[in-house]
This record gives sequence, C-alpha cells and structure tokens, in this order.
Amino acid sequence: MLDTLDAAAVRRWCTSGLAALQRHQGEIDDLNVYPVPDGDTGTNLVLTLTSAQQALAMDLETLPDGGHTPHGHALRLMAQGALLGARGNSGVILSQILRGLADALAPVPVVRGRQLADALAAATTAAYAAVSRPVEGTLLSVVAAAAGAARRADSDDLPAVARAAAVAATRALARTREQLPELARAGVVDAGGRGLCLLLDALVETITGESPGQPASAPPPLRRPGTAARETGSEAYAYEVQYLLDATDEAVARLRAELSALGDSLVVVGDGSGTWNVHVHVNDVGAAVEAGVVAGRPHRISVTRFADRTAPPPAVARPDGRAAVVVATGAGIADLFAAEGAVVVPANPSTGELLDAIRATGAARVVVLPNDPNTQSVASAAAREAHGLGVKVSVVPTRSPVQALAALAVRDPARRFEDDVIAMAEAAGACRYAEVCHAGREALTVAGPCRPGDVLALVEGEVHLIGQDLTDTCTAVVDRMLGGGGELVTLLCGADAPAGLADRVRAHVERSWPFVEVQAYEGGQPHYPLLLGVE
Repeated sequence: MLDTLDAAAVRRWCTSGLAALQRHQGEIDDLNVYPVPDGDTGTNLVLTLTSAQQALAMDLETLPDGGHTPHGHALRLMAQGALLGARGNSGVILSQILRGLADALAPVPVVRGRQLADALAAATTAAYAAVSRPVEGTLLSVVAAAAGAARRADSDDLPAVARAAAVAATRALARTREQLPELARAGVVDAGGRGLCLLLDALVETITGESPGQPASAPPPLRRPGTAARETGSEAYAYEVQYLLDATDEAVARLRAELSALGDSLVVVGDGSGTWNVHVHVNDVGAAVEAGVVAGRPHRISVTRFADRTAPPPAVARPDGRAAVVVATGAGIADLFAAEGAVVVPANPSTGELLDAIRATGAARVVVLPNDPNTQSVASAAAREAHGLGVKVSVVPTRSPVQALAALAVRDPARRFEDDVIAMAEAAGACRYAEVCHAGREALTVAGPCRPGDVLALVEGEVHLIGQDLTDTCTAVVDRMLGGGGELVTLLCGADAPAGLADRVRAHVERSWPFVEVQAYEGGQPHYPLLLGVE
C-alpha cells in the first residue's frame, strides 16, 4: 500500500495500464460508435500508451533543467510520449489527461490524496480544452466524474482517493449509454471512457497492490453495434488528417479557427514545448495541411480516406501457422503479392493498420515486408505490439516491392520459421533495386543538377542517372545494374508508364544481355513509371 506516488509507481502504472488495454483491446474496438463508426479506439489507446511507455524507458534519474520532482519528470515523459504517439481522438485526449496530471504533480514534492484530486481536475480541464466541441457521454464525462469524486473524498489518503475516482469513473461509463443517442441506439458504452476506466483501475492496483473489486469487462451491450469494424467516416467528411506541428501558441489559435471551419472532430493539443498534435475530419485535405504549413512546421502527416478503411477479413487459421503481410502501392503489385498468399496493406500504413492486418491473418508466426524505409519503423512497432498479443512477428527490411517478390519466392513452410525468415532476408538483400521517375523540381543530386521534368534513375535510393528520354534512361540503368552481375530482371510498370515501355526494355536486355531472364508485370504504382530489380 503506497502513501505517496513516486517515479517507480508511475512506471508500474504505465506498464500495468498498457497491459490492461492490450487485454481489452478487441472489446474496446467493438464499442466505439461516436462521432462516426470508429472501431479503432482500443488499438489507438494501446498505441498511444505504448509510446508513453517507450518514453519512460529514458533515465528517470536525469532530471530536466527545471528541477522537477522525479515523479513529475516521469509523468512528463509519459505525457510527451503519449502525445507523439497519439492516434485518433481518444488517443489525443488521453495524452492531454496525462499532460494535465504531469503539469499539476510535477512541482509537488509529495503526492497524496488531495494532490491526486487536484491533478485529476487539471487533467479534466486539459481534456476538455483539447476538443473544439466537447460532447457529454464520452471520455470527457468519465474523466470529469473521476475528478469530481476525488475532490469530494476530501482526504490525504492516496488509496482512498484513487479508489473513489475509479469507482466514479465506472459509474459514469455506464451513464454514457444514456447521455449520447448514438450509444443508446447501439446499446454500448463509450469506448474511450472504457479505456480510461481500465487505466484508473490500474492506478488503484499500483497504489494498493490489490485488484479493484470491479467488473473485468465493460457493461454488456444491449445488442451488437450495427457499425463497421473500422472508422468509415460520416456523411459530411471523407478524410481524417493528423499531423504533428511545431508552432507558437498564437499561430495554433488561428489554426484552430481555420480547421474548425473546414471540418469536425477537431483536436489540437500541445506538449507545452511548442509541439502540437493536430487531428481533424475534413473534405479538403490540401486546405487542412496548408493551414498547418501557414501555422508552423507540420510533420508526420497522416491522411486516411474513410472509405478505404474497411474491416480486416475475419481471422482464418493457416495450415502451417504462418502468414506474410506486405505493404504495397498499385493494384497490379497488390495482386502479385496476393497471388503469393500474402495479406496486402495499402502504402504508408499506421502501426494500428499493420497490427490489424497481422491479427487478421490468424497465424501465430507472421513475416512483415514493409517495402519502404519509412514504413520499417512502423512495422517494427507493430511487431512489438503483436508480440504482446502472442503473435511472433519478424520484419524483413525490404525497401522495394521487387525485393519483397524475391523474398516471397523463397518461402518454404518446411523450414523452421526463423530459418525461413533468414532465407527471405537473404533473397531480399541479394535483389538490387532501382526506380525511374520524373523530377518534380530543380535539385542538385550526386549525379549532377536536375530540372523539373528530367528523367531520374535511382539505384538503392540514390540518383545515378539523369536523362531526357524515359526509355533511354530505363535501359541505361538496367545496363548499369547488370554490369555488376545478375541473372533475372524484374520490371514493374507504373500507372503512368507509356504503352510498350516494358517491351522496349525487355528487347534491349535480350539484345545486350542474352543470358539474362526478364519478367515484366503491370504494377500500377503512382509516380514511378518503372520499378526494377536485379537478382
């Protein structure tokens, strides 16, 4: 039984809270029906708190210049990590609840019951401030009820105040069904509120060492919600836009007003040091991003068209217990991977989307092929999350679809999974790759200066050739790559490739390299008329 909340207790709370969210992730995903059918809340909360836990891996004994208390420093790390990893409305609001706790408790030398009550009040204020149009019957109502009960406890007894907050949150969660018509029609409680209840229960357990005497699951639904399993958007707005923004408070105030006029579900929250997390549903994606550019420096921009976010297929157990998940752009490339038995995820996925695909395979061992350096870290994060769910995931660091095709070609279910992954990685590494595209702007490259419209040939991500004719540049880069050896050339023609491009490149290889085999496919990828691999 703890009398005060210290840094070690904050760390344990984060760990146990994350474990609770992971255990109930599917349950929470099934609950959310507000403000649009959105089955991602459980996943988003898990990803948000995972980021918080990763931030806590920093040295808690190294205090910032401000000289905050160790528990305050731990809470600030947790809040900042949650903000940077926040996904969706609930994840962003949770990050602000954590920030409110951190701001209130950081300067307090000893955290007892009354200090926790004050911090929950600050967390409630931060949560409401994060939402442009607060609605009762949501996560906001649950945190407000918890704060109110903590204040009414009027005690320095930390366990008593924590228990009062958790019990009030659970009761408020049950009332959300009555407060919000959408929840009443679906017969469920608020998904984000359910997640907060689990975190408050975990706090009680951390402080008391005892599991709270409350139900392990949410109040049962009156009937199953008749919504899609993933966010599909409202009739009014078709896109979800989210990005991190480095900007001043004044610029963000103007940004809030501009984005509020563009759409709904607007959440703009900061970490107190000039970094903000922006989330909004809009029809004009360009205007939402441009508003961020005017306000400051947007980065980690994510755009999702709700119509594309369909529910993953039901899990189907694989006979050998294995599966492959591949990230792909272009209908033709997706078809090639599907023909190899892989689950295909559209380009630039979030960690949650990859995790959904991994879980949807129904396999106990999954290999992920990201096909892009920028997606590799997302794939690694998804692999870590899947490990917590009992799924073993290995990421083969493919940087191009041609490398993924080479990796899938050598799969052998007769091998041990670990050996199979090694063989796939070796095959991918042995496949050199290149991309041919048109320059979009003037630039100085390692191959010399280029102007808009020039044809660029990139080998392993570096510009090697600059030309004027597409076919000539394609054949030249093939020659350069085959000069280092090779027996097989794979060509993937893009959506904008001129008719006959693959035939002309194939004919050139047959004339100049008669012992080299050529395979050509319609890839359908944007921006790159030709992707090629040499093995």
